[in-house]
Amino acid sequence: MSSDMVTYLILGLVFGAVVLGVIAIAPMFGRKVDLAKRLAGPTAGATITSGGAAPSLRTDYGSNLWARLVEEIESRGISLNDDKAPVLQEKLALAGYAQPYAVRAYVLIRAMLALVFPAVTYGYLTLVGSTLSGPKFYLVVLGSAVLGMYLPNVIVSGRADRRQQEILNGFPDALDLMLVCVEAGLGIDACFARVGQEIINLHPRLAELFATVSLELRAGRPRAEALKNMARRSGVQEIQSFATLVIQSDKLGASIGTALKIYAGEMREGRRMRAEEKAHRLPVLLSVPMVVFLLPVVVGALALPAVIQITGTDVL
Repeated sequence: MSSDMVTYLILGLVFGAVVLGVIAIAPMFGRKVDLAKRLAGPTAGATITSGGAAPSLRTDYGSNLWARLVEEIESRGISLNDDKAPVLQEKLALAGYAQPYAVRAYVLIRAMLALVFPAVTYGYLTLVGSTLSGPKFYLVVLGSAVLGMYLPNVIVSGRADRRQQEILNGFPDALDLMLVCVEAGLGIDACFARVGQEIINLHPRLAELFATVSLELRAGRPRAEALKNMARRSGVQEIQSFATLVIQSDKLGASIGTALKIYAGEMREGRRMRAEEKAHRLPVLLSVPMVVFLLPVVVGALALPAVIQITGTDVL
């Protein structure tokens, strides 16, 4: 491939990136958002909505923006479907992106970054007058395209890990509240709705799971199926064990309150052990910066008098 063809290819990528950018920005100016109506809606302290989380102006607007953007692009004949849509949908759901358009938005973001990153890299290297030779120059541009394709995957994986950790940390508190509700006479179905409303500000991710379970139960879905769906959406082993515990207790006619009390104690103990593990790892993690930054200074301070005596140099 000649250098002229490669240049035309890069220019085509730049043009495609600009077109996608214009398409992405156009819906923001083409359709007005009734902010006054949104601001007059429920606040963050209101009850849980059908989406499972507290109403949020920023989240709602962002979701509608991506939905309109995906619809706008597909209306122009550009397909955003993926052959691995079920796998991507499950992966995005673990990260908290359970919207119907999440997979298509993910494919769109990957395509945009795969075009924007090499375009920006090419423009930067050209402006600074890079001394890289032809093959190395285009290899860097190609590497930026690969980075743009895989960066969303890294971000989604990291967000999924953080979400699972947040759910795991808040689950013992939710179990304690569920135990109080059960002992007060509430049924297990009503416990999910009540506990979800109580923990929405402290543990919003877990409140979203509980709200979804409550909606599924009110819609007539069997309790066992709703609990299995909750365990699958969470991706946390402890919640999967909790779902199995409730299902088996329901089938065998055992006391839900007793089972919750035992399991809540185990969860609190597990959280305490994880905190102790992090505390015990802290001295090991601090040893590396201490050796790197403090040890040379200490050695220099101790060795300086001996060096002065040996050399006989007056440093003052």
